[in-house]
Amino acid sequence: MTTLAGNAETAEGRDDPVAEAILDTLSALAPGASISLMDAAKAIAERRRRPTDGSELWRRYMNAVRQQATHLARQGRLEILRKGQPVDPKSFKGVVRLRLPVSS
Repeated sequence: MTTLAGNAETAEGRDDPVAEAILDTLSALAPGASISLMDAAKAIAERRRRPTDGSELWRRYMNAVRQQATHLARQGRLEILRKGQPVDPKSFKGVVRLRLPVSS
């Protein structure tokens, strides 16, 4: 079993919970639609929220979302966009969005 921000697949062959949440959120959108890393972190925070958690819980998941998004993009399971264009998952910076791959 991997940690929260570990590899996207666990020893059992299932996706990491963060990767699953990212893919679930993207699959609920219209084809070609995208989300920000913050949107993905907020979706994960809502899945895991306890009554005692504060409103900024999503910030805890930002690093894990970025790591899993990079891993999923390297596998070709999602695209990382900067200024609307796909970027190399190995060397992106700045404000980015995520989307499922668009078939041409």
